[in-house]
Amino acid sequence: MTLTRTLRATAAAALLAAVALHPALAQKVRLSTSAGDIVVELDKEKSPRTVDNFVQYVKAGHYDGTIFHRVIDNFMIQGGGMKADMTEKQTRAPIPLESRNGLQNVRGTIAMARTNIPDSATSQFFINVKDNAFLDAGPGKDGYAVFGKVVSGMEVVDQIKATPVATKGPHQNVPVQPILIKKASLEN
Repeated sequence: MTLTRTLRATAAAALLAAVALHPALAQKVRLSTSAGDIVVELDKEKSPRTVDNFVQYVKAGHYDGTIFHRVIDNFMIQGGGMKADMTEKQTRAPIPLESRNGLQNVRGTIAMARTNIPDSATSQFFINVKDNAFLDAGPGKDGYAVFGKVVSGMEVVDQIKATPVATKGPHQNVPVQPILIKKASLEN
């Protein structure tokens, strides 16, 4: 083996070891919003399919230009699927529910929004602004899949949750002034 190949192999092995020791490495997403930046750390170990789904949407630029379209003070802020005119963006097929992963809907966690059908989550997510144990999976209930937590910008989340809301067409709890997700990007 040449010196160059040996160095490459050593560097690759070191990178793999670093990722094994720090599974969150390269698993942070920055949501640059009109209210400020929110950084979430994703838990791929406990929510592999959900994290992969979210990261695919980030890489595709899906969240860029969407809004937080449902904001309920003392509950959660929801985004990831609507444009400022309240039209839904096209999504990929729904993913299987990973709500029984040991993660709980506590303040600062990010989880997938879904319909009443358990395996219906696509791109929309929400950030819990308080502990919401009633959203966790349990006996006789499917729950909502938590897949990460806010590690920076919780003050931005708190600012968003306090924004004035109104009904817009069939949608309730819509911020009066749109709160735009300007860009979602992966961080190391």
